[in-house]
Amino acid sequence: MKAEKIRNLTDVELKHQERDLADQLFKLKFQMNMGQTESLKKIRGLRRDIARVQTVLREQELTAAKTAASKTTIGKTTTSGTEKR
Repeated sequence: MKAEKIRNLTDVELKHQERDLADQLFKLKFQMNMGQTESLKKIRGLRRDIARVQTVLREQELTAAKTAASKTTIGKTTTSGTEKR
């Protein structure tokens, strides 16, 4: 899954996607331990996809926190009228 496609998803969709990928990874690891598959490429790809989703979620958290912090500082400077030194 491409990072641009992931960035277009909402928070709820990202969390759902992360759960789905983690479930797929669990199933593949289980199959591998049972000797049913030797698909290391799929496991590696799933781990990278999970990391991409987690990275985008964290980026969205940081941008939301940054915008909230900037709104509160803007609100404080405009409502006080005078600056304290």
